[in-house]
Amino acid sequence: MEQEPANDIRIVPANEASWDDLKAVMGTRGEASRCMCQWFKIRDKDWKSVPVEELAARLHAQAGCGNPGAKSTSGLVAYLGGEPAGWCAVEPRTAYIRMLRMRVPWADRNEDRADDAVWAVTCFVTRTGFRRRGVSRALASAAVEFARERGARAIEGYPIVTRPGQQYSWGELYVGSSGVFTDAGFSEVSRPTPRRAVMRIDFP
Repeated sequence: MEQEPANDIRIVPANEASWDDLKAVMGTRGEASRCMCQWFKIRDKDWKSVPVEELAARLHAQAGCGNPGAKSTSGLVAYLGGEPAGWCAVEPRTAYIRMLRMRVPWADRNEDRADDAVWAVTCFVTRTGFRRRGVSRALASAAVEFARERGARAIEGYPIVTRPGQQYSWGELYVGSSGVFTDAGFSEVSRPTPRRAVMRIDFP
């Protein structure tokens, strides 16, 4: 799967990207470089005991970078002008151990948490210097087709509900904004908190 270039943005499954490219997106400073997209994959009680080197090793293995023949991968990598620019985590919802225990995805919903056919978009990272150029929106749209092509019955996201004029930090917006998901065709199915929504697409 490779999304056609739009505004010079090209998106590939992470196993078709190099590890150096994914590391460039994560950077060497800030939350992404410390988390390595493992927050939802490690139980709360174990989080502080895992060093960042191990987090990086886990991401490397999960993404399968440099292995186009890999049967699975844990996300998508975006290129802008040929440079690695962004990352989006998208997998079956059951891959995210911590999320299965959190309130936000499940409040006021009767959902089978063990349903592997429901996929989730949990994290966006846009590299410094490439922000506000449509990278997250392109990744969210690509994630929909990525999940559909791999047999997903539905795909969900858990974004921040943004408001005009309000400032947000990366620590809040790593889950994406509601506008990003709306533009990708997701519809709100619940509002577990005033600032967080569950948004979803059910495939025919």
